[in-house]
Amino acid sequence: MTGHPERTAITDLAHELLGTAREHDSRRAARTVTSGPSQRATVIALAEGAQLGKHDAPPAATLQVLVGRARLHTADREWSVDAGDLLPVPPERHSLEALTDTAVLLTVALR
Repeated sequence: MTGHPERTAITDLAHELLGTAREHDSRRAARTVTSGPSQRATVIALAEGAQLGKHDAPPAATLQVLVGRARLHTADREWSVDAGDLLPVPPERHSLEALTDTAVLLTVALR
């Protein structure tokens, strides 16, 4: 992994990004914490009510809720996830909605 520190205080970063999200027009903030040729991990903060609209899924990914509660939607299913939950991202178009101020760690396989 290159370009990022080896260790990140994820919970502190989640709270920092939530502060930024609350102040931003989009009600979102994100920072990639590690990236390499085969994997990327990004903390995404969404103020309550904010959404990541429908988008295509990467080949393989997981979503870990760090703070808050969210709902992941696909065309025919949905999952409510709480702080501490880890969910494999389904390999289909999906969206994410923050039910409360929420921060997640998205880990994506790039190959």
